[in-house]
Amino acid sequence: MATWKQFETEAGELAREVRQRFESAETHVLATLRGDGAPRVSGSEVDFMGDDLSFGSMLNAVKARDLARDGRCAIHAHPAANGDAKVAGVAVEVVETAEKAAYTTGGEPPGGFHSFRLDLHEAVMTAVEGDELVIRVWRPGRGVETFRRK
Repeated sequence: MATWKQFETEAGELAREVRQRFESAETHVLATLRGDGAPRVSGSEVDFMGDDLSFGSMLNAVKARDLARDGRCAIHAHPAANGDAKVAGVAVEVVETAEKAAYTTGGEPPGGFHSFRLDLHEAVMTAVEGDELVIRVWRPGRGVETFRRK
């Protein structure tokens, strides 16, 4: 399992840029897998709690049911002119009461909620630099790879 903290340790500059993209807007796009394997996208908020990137859901929302069945997901930060950021991995639901309390922000919906932390498998920042598309990818233990396309 890779935490956000591991990402910061292994690729500090890229982690700062990706986090800045997520913190610059309130909502982002979460992609989950439906029961038949088709993709589903939903709005979602993220937070950086302790060592993790975390996010939540209203109780029994379809995205929460998707993640309970198959935790694989991706989150695309709200687009901006200075580049796109996205992360992918496996959502792990935080269910133990004391641990869940550490992941609450005070903005959770009334009547119960799901809380998830992301087991981070990849982070990507894509931007246009001059006449090139520059894609920087981090994967745990592999450092940052940069790809350039004209």
